[in-house]
Amino acid sequence: MNNNNDTSKPKPGLIARTWAMMKTRQFMVLAATFVAGILFWGGFNTAMEFTNREEFCISCHEMQENVYVEYRNTIHYQNRTGVRATCPDCHVPKEWGPKMIRKLQASNEVLHKILGSIDTPEKFNAKRAQLAQNEWNRMKRTDSHECRNCHNFTSMDYAEQNKRSARTHQTAFSEGKTCIDCHKGIAHTLPAVEQNIGSPKENPAVPPK
Repeated sequence: MNNNNDTSKPKPGLIARTWAMMKTRQFMVLAATFVAGILFWGGFNTAMEFTNREEFCISCHEMQENVYVEYRNTIHYQNRTGVRATCPDCHVPKEWGPKMIRKLQASNEVLHKILGSIDTPEKFNAKRAQLAQNEWNRMKRTDSHECRNCHNFTSMDYAEQNKRSARTHQTAFSEGKTCIDCHKGIAHTLPAVEQNIGSPKENPAVPPK
């Protein structure tokens, strides 16, 4: 009487089973999807970083001939330490989530570039107050998020600041104020609007709504 166990074929090894699985249609689809995902993510991230360069920010004459010229005359552009804060440092968050939100908001700016809303110095200056107020409002909502790309409140050494700055900073922090409440016009020319800082002014300009 024959024993069936004697004639049975040995089970394939791990390598053989793995190779057989790799030749299946399901594995091919999964591998192709994985590679496509990597390529898409790499391309997407590269595009995001490309639009985060100062060269990209000033590639349109609306920015290069207006706010960029003003920025070049400030301490954020040139200073004794050589540390420069570029356009994306001040206007784009570093973290991925907030960065994507900011990029979506910037699509409105692209629309107005196409429409030519500020394509001349006259048009730009006519809308300067509104543009500035929009940015101040955004930074107020985010607690001046972009300022923290470089400035860390907990690392401030008040002993190294002048007396007025040290006193004002500590008072502002204790009152829950944020950077943009006081530090407007540090990189661009201020529009004619009342900022509610300093001494009271006669007939102050009314900020746009």
